[in-house]
Amino acid sequence: MDAKTKRRIVTENGDTTGEDLVLATLIGNGDDLGPIVRHAFETGRPEALLHQLKSVVRKKEAEIEELCKTHYEEFILAVDELRGVLVDAEELKSDLSSDNYRLQEVGSALLIKLEELLESYAIKKNVTGAIKMGKICVQVLDLCVKCNNHITDGQFYPALKTIDLIEKNYLQIIPVKALKMVIEKTIPVIKTHIEKKVTSQFNEWLVHVRSSAKDIGQTAIGRAASARQRDEEMLDRQRKAEEQNLSGFGDFSFTLEVEDIDEDSVLKFDLTPLYRAYHIHTCLGIPSQFREYYYRNRLLQLTSDLQISSVQPFVESYQTFLAQIAGYFIVEDRVLRTAGGLLLPDQLETMWETAVAKITSVLEEQFSHMDSATHLLLVKDYVTLLGATLRQYGYEVGPVLEVLDKSQDKYHGLLLEECQQQITTVLTNDTYEQMLMKKDTDYENNVLLFHLQSSDIMPAFPYIAPFSSMVPDACRIVRSFIKGSVDYLSYGMHANYFDVLRKYLDKLLIDVLNEVILNTITGGSIGVSQAMQIAANITFLERACDYFLRHAAQLCGIPVRSVQKPQATLMAKVVLKTSRDAAYITLLSLVNTKLDEFMALTENINWTTEDTSQNGNEYMNEVIIYLDTLMSTAQQILPLDALYKVGSGALEHISNSIVSAFLSDSVKRFNANAVAIINHDLRKLEDFSDEKFHITGLSEINPEGSFRRCLVEARQLINLLISSQPENFMNPVIREKNYNALDYKKVASICEKFKDSPDGIFGSLSSRNTKQSSRKKSMDMLKRRLKDFN
Repeated sequence: MDAKTKRRIVTENGDTTGEDLVLATLIGNGDDLGPIVRHAFETGRPEALLHQLKSVVRKKEAEIEELCKTHYEEFILAVDELRGVLVDAEELKSDLSSDNYRLQEVGSALLIKLEELLESYAIKKNVTGAIKMGKICVQVLDLCVKCNNHITDGQFYPALKTIDLIEKNYLQIIPVKALKMVIEKTIPVIKTHIEKKVTSQFNEWLVHVRSSAKDIGQTAIGRAASARQRDEEMLDRQRKAEEQNLSGFGDFSFTLEVEDIDEDSVLKFDLTPLYRAYHIHTCLGIPSQFREYYYRNRLLQLTSDLQISSVQPFVESYQTFLAQIAGYFIVEDRVLRTAGGLLLPDQLETMWETAVAKITSVLEEQFSHMDSATHLLLVKDYVTLLGATLRQYGYEVGPVLEVLDKSQDKYHGLLLEECQQQITTVLTNDTYEQMLMKKDTDYENNVLLFHLQSSDIMPAFPYIAPFSSMVPDACRIVRSFIKGSVDYLSYGMHANYFDVLRKYLDKLLIDVLNEVILNTITGGSIGVSQAMQIAANITFLERACDYFLRHAAQLCGIPVRSVQKPQATLMAKVVLKTSRDAAYITLLSLVNTKLDEFMALTENINWTTEDTSQNGNEYMNEVIIYLDTLMSTAQQILPLDALYKVGSGALEHISNSIVSAFLSDSVKRFNANAVAIINHDLRKLEDFSDEKFHITGLSEINPEGSFRRCLVEARQLINLLISSQPENFMNPVIREKNYNALDYKKVASICEKFKDSPDGIFGSLSSRNTKQSSRKKSMDMLKRRLKDFN
């Protein structure tokens, strides 16, 4: 009978309410009655729930009783079977008891043997444990002995590895407590000892590497200097080839030789103590402590290295100072690359910034105190080598090189002062005589070297140059200035420094060379020959300017063709041309002064002479001789245009002097005889002028010109005074044709002094009643008309 049938029977037989049925169903299904109980207490009806539960209990008891009645027979049969099983169990128990007795009798001997066996096993176990413990202790002690031997031999890393092995594999399993305690106490002592020994060795290395830094730096800087020298030699060969190529000697090919050098193999220094110390500290578990210790001590060494000597001058100690710094940072670069994180990039950057700040400060201060361009250049060269060396190791050397750029004005100022002293000495010692060259080497060193030749044909020797020794000497000074300037400007911050060099070259030529020449010209201590030679020298210095510019371009690595353009010329060339004109003016002034000494017309001429001879005055012979000497000398050393200036200027001055003599207050009157004599002098001078104009070759380059034109005012005045009809001067057509150079007022003043009669008492009486000639009438007419005109 299933549960549903049972429930249905109970339901049918019982008189229950719907709530009892629900409760019975829940209990029958095994559901949780907690919510119903909680609800009964919450609603205040626990008695009803209790009543329902009792009702359910009664119903279940009725069901059980009904179930028992249904299976009664089966239950009786089961009890009978159970009784039969109980009898069998008693029999089995009796059999087991007898078998157990017999087994115990047999097993007693075996138990005794078993106990003996177990005891043997225990003894064996104890012996095995003792052997194992002994082996452990022996192994530990062997490792301790090995560790001691390593420490004794200074092999600290194997010693630490041994200690580490003891700590990891044996320390916790040492069976002997006393031994374990001793080892535990000794291990820190050993580690401390190793740390001290390694630190001591490292400190010794610090001292050694600092003492070696100078040699390391000098070696590296020496290599940089050798590389620079090779580069300069290669560039020099290229420049020479370029010059030959420009000269038409053909094309050339070059082979670039590259020498592969391993820096580390050249710069040998031992970092083993450092590596060992860092590795040992890493094994000790304190690498950061050692990194800090290393950084702090190296920074202290750097601070000490950056202090310059107060006993030794900087010019004598700068190489040691800079080489020490170079060696220091070469070592630090190696440490950064190979020490496995011992030195951090930021730390090295801090070191470098500290060094750069100090180096720039020292250089700026020392440069400000230097008074020699040579000393400044030596320091600059070594600083650039330092920069080239450290740039290979990745250091930023720009701020250091900027100091050199800032000091370039100071260097060139000192260089200009030295050149000024040299040029002044050259001009002071110059004899202002044409330079004599006896052999071709003299010609090459003094003419060809500076491109001063006017022809490519080698002259015959001995050769007299049109310039004095001052020109090649000054050119050598300028050439050395260019070399010195290039030496300073090269290897700096800027690769293209030609414009800067050109500026300083112009400054040398204008502010130094030109000023010294001008001071010499205007100093009042030179004569005609010196002024003429200076003017000639300036002409060649102008020509040398093109060579200076090309030479500067070659040294700077600039193509020569780029400076051969007209707009690329030096400003000094224009300034020197102006100075040359000033030299011509001074020359003409000196020539005119000398001519005035020869002429002195108011003293050398008898203005009222009765002598009618046509021999002329003696002074004119001296003037012509002087002019001939002057023109001959000028023809040898001056260009034709300058020669024309000198000749025309001298003749114009003579013409002006003749006219001025007639106008002089010291000449109260003059007669026709004096005019005739002066006319004779003037003809001689005109003949000389025509001859010189032709001989000097001026007629070839200027066919329409002549020196005679320079005497036109004097000639027209003499022509007027000897004319049979001087009144024609007032005829505009005739005046424009024959007297266009004369001034009305001058003519009026001169004509007032003209008395065409002898200057004697008897001469006056004899001519008192003489009929005036037509010439005198014409002159009187001219005087009256000039008076009316004025």
